[in-house]
Amino acid sequence: MSTAQDGNTVSIHYTGALSDGTEFDSSREREPLTFTVGSGQVIPGFNSNVIGMKEGETKTFVIPFAEAYGDKTDEAIQEVPKTSFPEDFEIRIGGMISGTTGNGQPFTAKILSEGTEAVTLDFNHPLAGEDLTFDVEVVSIS
Repeated sequence: MSTAQDGNTVSIHYTGALSDGTEFDSSREREPLTFTVGSGQVIPGFNSNVIGMKEGETKTFVIPFAEAYGDKTDEAIQEVPKTSFPEDFEIRIGGMISGTTGNGQPFTAKILSEGTEAVTLDFNHPLAGEDLTFDVEVVSIS
């Protein structure tokens, strides 16, 4: 039986939860996640925990935030002029927005507050600063 190594394509089912047990994602009701081990397609801590697993094996592991989406940073909180938003855009505090930067990079941000001239956005990844627990099952290795 083969084990997952760098360069293998693996398909897995997973459930991800925060430290308090809140589930943030699961593949159980959809197709398995398929990725190439060592390719950078998944967060580093996830990749390293899948290495060595066998087809059909299940495992639970915790990924510290440093090996997941990193820590929250103050630099990721920015004021954006209201003129950057479409005139009919409804600003909802706590809501998420997504778009493309001027140089074509996609982004997602949380709306923190609204002033008269600007909107304060948090560009940190929603899971930044969180230790993540995953329950995984290796479906196939090729």
